[in-house]
Amino acid sequence: MEALGFDLRSETHLRTLTEDVVKSSEIEGETLEPNQVRSSIARRLGMNVSGLVPADRNVDGVVEMMLDATGNYSQVLTEERLFAWHASLFPTGRSGMSKIQVGCWRDDSNGPMQVASGPVGREKVHYEAPPASRVPDEMAKFLSWFKKPGDMDPLLIAGLAHLWFVTIHPFEDGNGRIARTIADMALARSEKTEQRFYSMSAQIRRKHKGYYDTLEWTQKGEIDVTRWQDWFLTCLLDAIEGAQEILAAVLEKARFWERVARAPLNERQIKILNRLLDGFEGKLTTSKWAKIAKCSQDTAYRDILNLIDRGALQKDPGGGRSTSYSLIIK
Repeated sequence: MEALGFDLRSETHLRTLTEDVVKSSEIEGETLEPNQVRSSIARRLGMNVSGLVPADRNVDGVVEMMLDATGNYSQVLTEERLFAWHASLFPTGRSGMSKIQVGCWRDDSNGPMQVASGPVGREKVHYEAPPASRVPDEMAKFLSWFKKPGDMDPLLIAGLAHLWFVTIHPFEDGNGRIARTIADMALARSEKTEQRFYSMSAQIRRKHKGYYDTLEWTQKGEIDVTRWQDWFLTCLLDAIEGAQEILAAVLEKARFWERVARAPLNERQIKILNRLLDGFEGKLTTSKWAKIAKCSQDTAYRDILNLIDRGALQKDPGGGRSTSYSLIIK
């Protein structure tokens, strides 16, 4: 990554963070719009990228939490900071349709904190967290350890921090996402860089059954965390190896621009090509080009013909009113 230069590192960092935020929410059954996540991250990092769209407040909240954790990894993790993260996750004070306690520890007013699955009335309880009366003391111990964890290997610190926090389950909701964010903070601290080039959350999403099975086994057992740490480190290794996919996409994009932009392109062409490179949904037609670029269809057609001559676009099979175009990636 060091050899790629600033622009490509930044692009890879942006893609990685976007995937991390989207996949961490997916694990909890919440779907975030990737373009909104990408735009929110880019704005906060001051990156000049194309195709920015407005982001919902809940998207901005998740992004703020992640960037604070990985960007300010050297700062002490405190109770107040965790409360701020929790509040940013639930800006309306609601989780779905349910009103929840935000920015404070849970009080178990609705009964014991349980992690369960299955239909209402026939739920399977995977884990019951410590009672709310113990949460302040348990979290004080956790935060004290996280500040000065001793000489434990940094990767084991990340794994144990994740497990310890999610076992206490201190909040009414959002514990999983915050636990993964704390692990990312610990990993950033171990690497001494705020830039992320691999996504643990994306890898956990791919192996979510093993994630929950291993958590349940560890939490219901004795105090031996070996099985969890083994799973966490294996997942981390897979995430690092999987980073090749994001890097390959970034390098492919860079090679494309190097080949196509030897002569100047107009703003419309740059905008649409970036949209295509970042994953355009559906087929590109002259009418879609005109709508996105805010120009006439005749202008759109001239732009497209110019890019065909440059070897950037090709006409797809078929024709008539359904004529569409796609990128040529070499």
